[in-house]
Amino acid sequence: MSDFEPDARLVEDSYPVTELPLCQLRLMNDARFPWLLLIPRRPGVSEVFELDETEQQQLWREASRVGQACKAFLGGDKLNIACLGNMVAQLHVHVVVRRRGDAAWPGPVWGHGTPEAYDLDTLADRRARLLAQVEALDLRSGEKSQA
Repeated sequence: MSDFEPDARLVEDSYPVTELPLCQLRLMNDARFPWLLLIPRRPGVSEVFELDETEQQQLWREASRVGQACKAFLGGDKLNIACLGNMVAQLHVHVVVRRRGDAAWPGPVWGHGTPEAYDLDTLADRRARLLAQVEALDLRSGEKSQA
């Protein structure tokens, strides 16, 4: 959809990774946590129920598959998937791989401490590794590719 624009605050706080069938996938600029955002490319949508049923299923497929792949390759202890929208009304889903003993454990990552920006080398590496994991997924059917 050509008139989709992610909220400026989401753009400011994150880096683009790729475009999925429904969502733009972004990496939050906080090296303390493996933290992704999924932003459905639907202008004016702020609530999950504003998506049609097919889009709701696709959103959940993308969030759960991306989260599962990231948890596996990063070795996390817990996967958090959440929609808040209190600060940014545009519908977006947080996908956060958590580790026991991380900077916010066991509490939520939102509003905990000061974000630590990625250095450029770590950012490039993290983004490339995420992209490789996501490209191995068939997000239309929810199954892993056989290629």
